[in-house]
Amino acid sequence: MEEIHDKIEQFFEDYQNRFAEGLAGQPDVDAIADVFADFFVEASPIGISGGKNDPEFRAAIPKGYDFYRSIGTTEMKINQLSIRDLDDFHYMAEAYWEASYNRAGEVQSIEFNVIYFLQYLNEKLKIFAYITGDEQKVLKENGLIPDF
Repeated sequence: MEEIHDKIEQFFEDYQNRFAEGLAGQPDVDAIADVFADFFVEASPIGISGGKNDPEFRAAIPKGYDFYRSIGTTEMKINQLSIRDLDDFHYMAEAYWEASYNRAGEVQSIEFNVIYFLQYLNEKLKIFAYITGDEQKVLKENGLIPDF
């Protein structure tokens, strides 16, 4: 199992690097979309939704990075990764992220975690589901987006 954990750690290191490229205005849309299964599910306090890894999803990726840059996001890094084997093909990884923001010259950090469910088939890892907190609420509470 040590080998698959190494692969999962590398997977998330690459994922973090793709995020940095996106924040720099150079998202590798194909590489980012490639980490997700053909269909994936998001669960958060605002509900459950599913999405297809299709051209519409790929078109949304640069817009997501545009949004993060617009609120002053300068970095997203994983401080800790916890991996749990579910069976021989499925894994749960909890990533403890730290997001840094620059608002009017003041740097601010927000820590949050995301739980990812991964499938490993044909020598490839894919995210098929993830659980997040209420990102919009946290951004509002920290003054990064308006509270309408």
